[in-house]
Amino acid sequence: MSRSTWLGLSLMVCATTPLAAQQPRPTPAQPPASHPQPAGADTLARLVAKQDSTLRAQGARLDSLADRADSLADAMQRLGQMLADQARSKVGSRLRNRVQLSGLVLLNAYYNGARMNAVDVPGWVSRSQDTTGLPNGSLGGMMRQTRLGITVSGVRAAGADLSADLQLDFFGGSPEAGDDRFFTPPRIRTANVRLDWPHVGLLIGQEAPLVSQQNPVTYSQIGWPGFWAAGNLFDWIPQARVTLEFGHGLRFGLQGAALDPVQSYDEPYATPIGTDAGEKSGRPSLEGRVYLGWGDNETESVIGFGAHRQWYATAGDSTLASQAVTADFSIVLFGSVTIAGEAFSGQALGGLGYGGIGQSFGPQGQPVRTKGGWGQVNVALASGWEFGGGYGMDDPDDTDLLQPGGTLPAGARLKNVVYEGHLHWKPGGGLLLGAELWRFQTTYPQGAISANHVSLIAGVAF
Repeated sequence: MSRSTWLGLSLMVCATTPLAAQQPRPTPAQPPASHPQPAGADTLARLVAKQDSTLRAQGARLDSLADRADSLADAMQRLGQMLADQARSKVGSRLRNRVQLSGLVLLNAYYNGARMNAVDVPGWVSRSQDTTGLPNGSLGGMMRQTRLGITVSGVRAAGADLSADLQLDFFGGSPEAGDDRFFTPPRIRTANVRLDWPHVGLLIGQEAPLVSQQNPVTYSQIGWPGFWAAGNLFDWIPQARVTLEFGHGLRFGLQGAALDPVQSYDEPYATPIGTDAGEKSGRPSLEGRVYLGWGDNETESVIGFGAHRQWYATAGDSTLASQAVTADFSIVLFGSVTIAGEAFSGQALGGLGYGGIGQSFGPQGQPVRTKGGWGQVNVALASGWEFGGGYGMDDPDDTDLLQPGGTLPAGARLKNVVYEGHLHWKPGGGLLLGAELWRFQTTYPQGAISANHVSLIAGVAF
């Protein structure tokens, strides 16, 4: 075997060793043209070039992986900082429940075209207009409809999902003059504890009646929900409520509740915490409701029918009944249009949203029969704009308001009709701006009196 052949084989063996595989070698210089290059050297050159290309590709991949690792490390660091900031700022619970704080800081500027029964959140037009020559209209502002809410969830008890909710506003007290409306104390609107099993729910707390589950969209009438004394039997009453619900896509529910009966409004309290004719009856108010529901969250819709029964004590062992049959609905159409409302027929309903325009019993002690309801259309657009309008009415039976001798008292409220229109803008970040127009027409024995209530709205929800 020639010397050049031995040299070529030796170089080939070296090229296949681990050292050659791990460390690229420089390409050997080409021999002078006058000396022919051996065949083994040509093979070695190709192997070395291939190995060099492979190592370069591996190096590029390693550089790319390193860049990705650096980016992931930066993202993890930012996430850790965000979690740390949240942990420092969140509302905590000593029992490690999930606690959520929400609310609405709300300013209302309003104008009334006549004297109303309540200057800031009116229910009807007052019969006693000013006759001294001073204007009956009024201009003002308030922040006592600002709201604050605390929700507790995320735990289980007795095999059920346990939750609680507290909603406050600053509409408490009984302001009588001037700046009293600027310094009103906090007030519990609703407060409840709930246990929810797969098909059974138990609620204990202060909530709206079963027979009045809907409220209109409004930011000018929150202290008393819109259409109060004009078809909305709202109120917030301590109660115990049971719900049975079946189905998934289409849900069928049965509900029953026992409520505190202190709701007549007709009997002045003898002491600061006295009792009225409802509590003196010794019986709770009873309500029941059936409903059909479908959809979830923003598309949730429901139709319900309810019944209410309550007793008022009278002289001796007899009682008078407050009762009603009701219907309520809230239906979402096309994902952005909601129609909602309620209707009722009953008697002695002054304790439920001032039904009968706040008149439970007539001058001769008879329960005042009445019928009414409200309806509203609301359109919510993706751009943050929301607009709509509604109508409410309460029409007591005039014969139940007659005095002995067959005449009507001068202050008897025979009918109350309310029209509403609203325009709201929610551009983001919780900011709320809007305007609402409410027109009231209240009928007395002397005739109907009309007035407008205009409200400008500014607030921040959180």
